[in-house]
Amino acid sequence: MEPENDTHLSEFLLLGFSEQAEIKTLIFRLFLSVYLVTVLGNLLIILVTISDSHLHMPMYFFLANLSFMDICFTSTIIPMILMNIQTQNKANTYAGCITQMYFLLLFSGLDSFLLTVMSYDRYVAICHPP
Repeated sequence: MEPENDTHLSEFLLLGFSEQAEIKTLIFRLFLSVYLVTVLGNLLIILVTISDSHLHMPMYFFLANLSFMDICFTSTIIPMILMNIQTQNKANTYAGCITQMYFLLLFSGLDSFLLTVMSYDRYVAICHPP
């Protein structure tokens, strides 16, 4: 019987951008500001679409859903990046990685599907006007 490698993969080590404190702070602030602008901008689009009765049409319904999907998509990655930049623990468990990949692929697939439906809606509106 040949010897086998009996190592089990339990976590991944995510190496950061830099180990220098000044650069880590700059990168953390940059990622946090981009994340907040993304979330607040998409929330603004959703709130405007819901609050204005003139925007209760299919295209704006799709835009609100696309904004919601964008919030979900960015929320699967950026909080983990922010946590890894801020803390010294750079480990991600195997189950956490699989869960993150699942939601990343789910929301990217839903984004693609929603963009396809939006393009078909525009096609119908242009080729077959009411």
